[in-house]
Amino acid sequence: MGKFTEYNLPLRGMSPGTHEFEYHLGIEFFNNMENTDVHDADITVKLTVTYQNDKYDLKFDISGTVTLLCDRCLDDLVFPIETGYHIMVEYGKDYNDESDDLLVIPASDSCLNVAYMIYDSVVLAIPMKHVHPMGKCNRQMSALLRKHRGRGADEDSELEEELIGEMDSMDVGAQEGGNDPRWDALKGFNADED
Repeated sequence: MGKFTEYNLPLRGMSPGTHEFEYHLGIEFFNNMENTDVHDADITVKLTVTYQNDKYDLKFDISGTVTLLCDRCLDDLVFPIETGYHIMVEYGKDYNDESDDLLVIPASDSCLNVAYMIYDSVVLAIPMKHVHPMGKCNRQMSALLRKHRGRGADEDSELEEELIGEMDSMDVGAQEGGNDPRWDALKGFNADED
């Protein structure tokens, strides 16, 4: 746990009232979490802890940017992060995280490490599909993709070119540079019916 000791929140020694903490997340944080999708990061986490009546109210405000690879052109994509997280924490007999709103930690723990709470909040704010807005992708890579995805002239070529131009998605076969032989075998069944 040495990599994340700076994220230990000293709950036991906290006096009643409101306390504020601030953390900065860079690429080292994501490397330590073994996340290979994030190539750079500049994120500020503001944590407000309100302690009263043996409960700790934790509110995380997370903002900044992460750098990812674009799924279409493989260039860097700087993605804004603006999210938050809220949870109540209290001491109890055993650790219990079954509730989304309440975390119970053992009475023997003097600190709560919030690194994974922060990490999960950031990762959940990143969409599954990492793509530049239309027209912002690397033009050379877009041209290569069009060239290698072209099938020749048929009835659907205009529609296909329009879809490729928009580049909303890319199939696995195109990424690997070829067709999946399982699909080629299935295409033969359709030809037999004609």
